[in-house]
Amino acid sequence: QVQLVESGGGLVQPGGSLRLSCTASGFTLDYYTIAWFRLAPGNERKGVSCISSTDGRAYYADSVKGRFTISRENAKNTVYLQMNSLKPEDTTVYYCATMDDGCGGSPNYWGQGTQVTVSS
Repeated sequence: QVQLVESGGGLVQPGGSLRLSCTASGFTLDYYTIAWFRLAPGNERKGVSCISSTDGRAYYADSVKGRFTISRENAKNTVYLQMNSLKPEDTTVYYCATMDDGCGGSPNYWGQGTQVTVSS
């Protein structure tokens, strides 16, 4: 069974850090392009970051560039999202997803999401 599981969310103060994990079961994650999304107002899932399966290039939304870093650990079948200098506006649910055609493609498999709350 193909499954993605996010973890690592929680409550953190502004300026703090969290590392989200996206772990796959039922398939090998390093063959897939993986993206992180977050829930925006109106229940839209907006892309935050993406890491390509072909060349390992990483892409970031302007709102997180310089603060977030996406990476893979193939031995653990996991993709991470390191989030530094967190702001209250980063508060929402974060999802990881496989992408069907690179970082410019569409998401197909989704995880269940993990809540990130940035508050003092």
